[in-house]
Amino acid sequence: MKKLQFLAAGLVFFALTFSSCSSDDDLAFEPHSTEDFEDGILILNEGSFGGGNASLSFLDEGGVVQNNVYQSVNGSLLGDTGQSMHAEDDRIFIVLNGSGTVEVANRYTLERIGTISSGLSNPRYFLIENGKGFVSNWGDPADPSDDFVAVINLNNYSVETTIPVAEGPEKMVSENGKVYVAHAGGWNQGNSVSVINAFTNTVSQTIEVGDVPDSMVEENGKLYVLSSGIPAWTGNETGGSLHVVDLSTDLLIFSSQLGNSSHPMHLSYSNNRFYYTMNSEIYSFDPASPELSDSPLFSVSEPNVIYGFSVKDQRIYITDAVDFASNGKLWIYDVTGNLLSDHSMGLLPRDFVFND
Repeated sequence: MKKLQFLAAGLVFFALTFSSCSSDDDLAFEPHSTEDFEDGILILNEGSFGGGNASLSFLDEGGVVQNNVYQSVNGSLLGDTGQSMHAEDDRIFIVLNGSGTVEVANRYTLERIGTISSGLSNPRYFLIENGKGFVSNWGDPADPSDDFVAVINLNNYSVETTIPVAEGPEKMVSENGKVYVAHAGGWNQGNSVSVINAFTNTVSQTIEVGDVPDSMVEENGKLYVLSSGIPAWTGNETGGSLHVVDLSTDLLIFSSQLGNSSHPMHLSYSNNRFYYTMNSEIYSFDPASPELSDSPLFSVSEPNVIYGFSVKDQRIYITDAVDFASNGKLWIYDVTGNLLSDHSMGLLPRDFVFND
């Protein structure tokens, strides 16, 4: 076995997805064979909010897609509103925002191992550090004071304790016994990264970054924090930015600011290059010169709105939510902008795990 979006947008999404319904055909599955999912890509499909129809798709190395693979293996639906995935060693942790749970399965067979089913509230992202799981939670999105990070016992999949944090904890990165939590602000707009000591389960420091930190990547002892900026609909628009933190000191060492109308997202790293998106355009920079730019690497013809994004081994993977009510698509480009292939996914494909 190998081891290894803001309030307005959110309200539109909820309105669209809550009103959509999936047919029985969308949820049907056939029993899967005993073959593993070792060589290929797992894609998490969010499903419709309140529909309980989140799903997994698998794209193998030969370009063949299988949809509803979790259901096929386990004979049951995954849950409501797939938010994110985290894979480590032989396990995959699938965060289901609507269900308020985290499903745990074997990363390569997808056989269910367990569920973190209590102690979470509006969970967002998951990671592992110091032998423990950490889950960012919004709590009640209308309450800015009840957000927390749950600490998970990975032997029995229970919540051991919770760590109060600032509003809207989202993506996390771990390094050297610390967990860095980006605070996009939930239904509001945040501008900080919390530093959690993974040994004491306490917040040791807060780092101020740009408005609405969207994504983070750790590389070569530095934390790169890409912030989208405050959107125009608030009446207080600010542009996106990049902040670089030295992880040996947790001090800011570099920042780059874009104009007010520029809102970057989806920071990803591959082959000594960083990539990010704005609208339907792809941008890139070198870690040695981490300046954000208004000049794109290229524009994609499809999709018009990039929903999920990742880069690996000179391939750019983009998911398309289409109309937020019908099944989505996966588009694969090379880093020069050539479209290599496209594939049908489930409803609202949004996150990736590369099994290789």
